[in-house]
Amino acid sequence: MTTPMRRQYLALKSQYEDCVLFFRLGDFYETFDEDAKTVARVCDVVLTSRPVGNDVRVPLAGVPYHSVDGYLAKLVEAGYKVAVAEQISEPGNGLVEREVRRVVTKGTIVEPGLLDEKRNNYLMAVAVDGRGETAGIAYCDITTGEFATTQITAASRSELERRIGEELSRLQPSELVPVDWEPRESDLFGLIDSMGPVISTVEAWQVATDTATTILQRHFQVSTLDGFGLQGRLQATRAAAAVVAYLREMQPGALTQLTSLHSYHVGEFMTLDESTRRNLELTETIRSHDAKGSLLGVLDRTQTPMGGRLLRRWLSQPLLNVAAINRRLDAVQAFVNDTPLRLELREQLNGLGDLERWTNRVVQGVALPRDLVGIREVLCKVPAVKELMEQENPGAAAAGFADSTDAPLAPFRHAIATLIDRLPSCEQVLV
Repeated sequence: MTTPMRRQYLALKSQYEDCVLFFRLGDFYETFDEDAKTVARVCDVVLTSRPVGNDVRVPLAGVPYHSVDGYLAKLVEAGYKVAVAEQISEPGNGLVEREVRRVVTKGTIVEPGLLDEKRNNYLMAVAVDGRGETAGIAYCDITTGEFATTQITAASRSELERRIGEELSRLQPSELVPVDWEPRESDLFGLIDSMGPVISTVEAWQVATDTATTILQRHFQVSTLDGFGLQGRLQATRAAAAVVAYLREMQPGALTQLTSLHSYHVGEFMTLDESTRRNLELTETIRSHDAKGSLLGVLDRTQTPMGGRLLRRWLSQPLLNVAAINRRLDAVQAFVNDTPLRLELREQLNGLGDLERWTNRVVQGVALPRDLVGIREVLCKVPAVKELMEQENPGAAAAGFADSTDAPLAPFRHAIATLIDRLPSCEQVLV
């Protein structure tokens, strides 16, 4: 006869058999059986045992809840998925209720300590048609809310996989969800193996033609997907639906972040295969695989994490549209010509935190006090930055920043003012 807690654990584990289950027990997350052996080996913690009834003991390994991020990082980096079961009722005389609140994978991490602040963390889905001539690619970063999809065609499967490889090289996803495509048996196996994304699955029937459309319509609460540019782009629709379906299973709280879907064409950007990117050392050097010494390392003087991520994206996908290129050049020229403005703006932005990821953590219900403090500090600085841009009038391209902040913030001005007043200061949190 096993104990009630053991039965509770086994019931949860049966729902997440492919995950390491972190089972909250007071101030610790405990793991049992084979999971305990895995945690002990990967995280270098003590492996012990625990009685579960009938003189039976099972392997046990535990980690403190207040330092769980470091252990999650080691497991995720090693390629494991971690289901985190929290206590959802107050301790009393009976068994404490528990349920899995999130599943942490390489592509669904939201913990700041597990992320590179100047690099997006992409979850990517690829859906291929039966003839091997058309593929849909969709990707998202749940820490920023970015969600995009495209569709590519080719005359042969090998050509199609080459073009898929170009997007893989550009995005460098942490997690890959293939649909009707087996990457381990494709021409891209070597590339994927060198990148090291976790390969996860969504069953093809879950994102069949009609089902995929319904998934996206329900998610965005629309009657048609035409507004997202998906007319006639079946595989792009399936890939985007695969992202939503996977997140619904693994990290349902993250779905609230995906409020829009950008449909793009790969022809908007310069085509660069993995070999070209590597030889040009755009974002990392050939020898050390580090940003230092690469083109990104030389150019990156960004003051904020958001700016760092944007610069990486720009270098990874060079523009081909002349008008878009000229708009960027005009903005650069405006700041080159106005040194006082440039220096003052850099000073205002210096130390500005990661508003994108902090606000996403709030929406997902996993924010910490320091996240709220960071949001407060950023919101306090935004008006000064906006005022600086308006007063100095550094050309139409750069001044567009002021206009771009008005529309999205206008409905929330009162709420933002109230939030700034009520959020704690750094001193209050530290006390």
